[in-house]
Amino acid sequence: MRQIGICVHSNTVLNPSVLSDSASRKGELPFTLQDLRNAIPAHCFEPSTFRSLAYFFLDLGLIAGLYAIAAYLDSWLFYPIFWIMQGTLFWSLFVVGHDCGHRSFSKYKWLNDLVGHLSHTPILVPFHGWRISHRTHHANTGNIDTDESWYPVPEATYNRMSWAEKLGRFYLPLVAYPIYLFRRSPDRKGSHFHPGSDLFKPSEKWDVLTSSFLYFSMIGFLAYLGFQFGFVFLLKFYLMPYLVFVVWLDLVTFLHHTESDIPWYRGNDWYFLKGALSTIDRDYGFINSIHHDIGTHVAHHIFLNMPHYRLKEATEAIKPILGDYYRKSTEPIWKSFVKSYWACHFVADQGSKVYYQSPTNVQAQSQTNG
Repeated sequence: MRQIGICVHSNTVLNPSVLSDSASRKGELPFTLQDLRNAIPAHCFEPSTFRSLAYFFLDLGLIAGLYAIAAYLDSWLFYPIFWIMQGTLFWSLFVVGHDCGHRSFSKYKWLNDLVGHLSHTPILVPFHGWRISHRTHHANTGNIDTDESWYPVPEATYNRMSWAEKLGRFYLPLVAYPIYLFRRSPDRKGSHFHPGSDLFKPSEKWDVLTSSFLYFSMIGFLAYLGFQFGFVFLLKFYLMPYLVFVVWLDLVTFLHHTESDIPWYRGNDWYFLKGALSTIDRDYGFINSIHHDIGTHVAHHIFLNMPHYRLKEATEAIKPILGDYYRKSTEPIWKSFVKSYWACHFVADQGSKVYYQSPTNVQAQSQTNG
């Protein structure tokens, strides 16, 4: 069963211009951002430093414990299990850093930055570079022209993409993240490591350089481990869990915004509240609690300053207001991925409120019309 749904987001505090825009265009939606804000209990917006740190240290403890078990057993029968479990915990650690990037981990900027780097650097994520590009995504969700990640490309762009670009973007999407860090997405210039990239403001130069330095220092450390203990050691204890982590990251972020009935907008037809509703909640079963309920994505896009452990409560509070605008999928994750994998490649070159298409269904439609 799936409900049709939508989401919204705000900055750390409600942006007056966003509220004004939402109110002035209320006729398109039966609620405003303020309506949703008022429905959520106030404590949902208050991060608990103790609780946030508890999740951080829990993830670190589990990761350390798994490393100890793997080293003790040193068995190729156990390693595949270890890779899946450890890569999943790497993904959980990423979600903790995700809260830090949104400043919802704590009220202290220095602590958010510290834990963000401690969470992201070991799994090869440039904290500030990613934090800023992710901010761009949240500010432009649902906008074909300005969204940052997993946005649809126009059909004309798809047709002129090289086979290598299509391979990485549409047929090997679950290993795309490392490439995205260096090259971003189609029609987007820049890198997550260069302070001169269009992603960043001049005032963010030293943040970007700091995270980039730590990222490449981690690369150097891994190279040292490989040289000191051999490539097989590095493969067993880091590269394979890292690959599982990348698959998790790409899978979850892909499914957040890729569905054949999620609308996308252009130009004046897009505005923040309506565009932010182009997302969907997913059910990952027993994994939900392990990766900190990151599948509860609608409420997160509505209010990104909310800690992950408040999202389920906030979702229940706003569902009566969202009504049919709330989108949630309860079908198996593998089924959702396969459907979107084949059906979601590009959108029409013109028009607004457009939906994903694929070469197959466009060809079939053309033959029908002919």
